[in-house]
Amino acid sequence: MSDQSPSSTQIKPPEQRPEHPDFWSKRFAEGVTPWDAGKVPEAFAAFIAAQPAPFNTLIPGCGSAWEARHLAERGWPVTALDFAPAAVATARAVLGDAKVDLVCADFFTFNPATPYALIYERAFLCALPRKLWADWGRRIAELLPSGARLAGYFFVCDKPKGPPFGILPEQLDELLAPNFVRLEDIAVGDSIPVFAGHERWQVWQRR
Repeated sequence: MSDQSPSSTQIKPPEQRPEHPDFWSKRFAEGVTPWDAGKVPEAFAAFIAAQPAPFNTLIPGCGSAWEARHLAERGWPVTALDFAPAAVATARAVLGDAKVDLVCADFFTFNPATPYALIYERAFLCALPRKLWADWGRRIAELLPSGARLAGYFFVCDKPKGPPFGILPEQLDELLAPNFVRLEDIAVGDSIPVFAGHERWQVWQRR
């Protein structure tokens, strides 16, 4: 008789669980990254260009870190964070000599040395299983002081199987509205295929 319980035999291996770095390292190592636009998206570039001064910025789940390079080239202090070693290796190649603090660490346990004025969201929340959403909302609020901003792209639709995992507007409000005020919410016209028709560019300000 097996000593494994039914529940233990149903646990998927790490490379099949998106909450585990092996899941993402496998995909980066194999070059299967359909979420990677390979460029800086329009709304993000416009938002950055409109700011009167650089913000100390965190990009969690940075992946290939195109946006981190864009910020560094404009003199912005930026931390690019990912917990998958293969993603960090890909980002290092994309960044080249760009002045970016590239960190391999878990967003939920990462403790920065200085506060951030901006957290940029792109394909990170939608990569997280729903069981981690509440933790994401709490950690975003913990990392941003009053007046700081969360800006980026949200995959807004009813798609429970992923990644990408879709989030409904009311679910996103439940995560952020207790601690943030939404300043912008616009449709996205340059989405890559995996997100097309369901992305919203939003800017939230910490209360």
